[in-house]
Amino acid sequence: MSEIVGIEIEKDQMKYFYTNKLKLKKNLTVIVETEDGLRFGKVVSDIHPIDNKKLKEDLYKVIRIATKQDYEDNKKNEKDIKEAIKKFNSLTKKYNLEMKLQEAYYTHDRQQLIFKFTSDTRVDFRDLAKDLASIYHTRIELRQIGVRDKAKKISGLGPCGQKLCCSRFLDDFSSVSIQMAKDQNIALNPSKINGLCGRLLCCLKYEEDCYKECRKGLPNVGKTIKTASGREGKVVSVDVLKRKYRVETPFGIEEEELDSIK
Repeated sequence: MSEIVGIEIEKDQMKYFYTNKLKLKKNLTVIVETEDGLRFGKVVSDIHPIDNKKLKEDLYKVIRIATKQDYEDNKKNEKDIKEAIKKFNSLTKKYNLEMKLQEAYYTHDRQQLIFKFTSDTRVDFRDLAKDLASIYHTRIELRQIGVRDKAKKISGLGPCGQKLCCSRFLDDFSSVSIQMAKDQNIALNPSKINGLCGRLLCCLKYEEDCYKECRKGLPNVGKTIKTASGREGKVVSVDVLKRKYRVETPFGIEEEELDSIK
């Protein structure tokens, strides 16, 4: 068993970390280890015990409860990053680079200065990186992100009326295919199956396994089959979840039903 806790590093975006046996409570500020390095964050959830087998991946740790010095250092980082953003935008204009900055931050120890941007094309930013490194004397990382990452950062409300999954809890963007929409009998209307990012809705992935299981044994629409009455006809509709389908025969529409999945 391990103990994990929710930490907010960026506004409205929570991630779970191992508590590292620290006594933490909501609203405490902490220093955490991340894939980018040390970051300043705030505890936003209670501590939860969890079976290690249920964890999909190894989590990073809370390093320590923030000190007064950590708090002051974070304030300085937040102030300095505003100037770094201005410099970034100035240099992209100088080099005529089509880069739209989405996010920028220092790691807590200022070992890295990270800029995340979007662009419709691949960008040669070598000169930009050299200039930034010479100005800030730290490791510079320029990271091109996709439209899903942008939506995660900006957030918004999905068609379900709730805050976007990507900005609430999704850390990885699983592959979503148009076949998933077909499997779930959803009309292939972009306004219905695309999210705010313009890509297929992430939630199509959530119920795909259930639909695949329920679809077992069901015929495809358009297939010619023989009904339970012995009449031959063409399948005109399928209700996957109810495991029912309708067949058009010379004598009218017949409804067939398969046993439910146990």
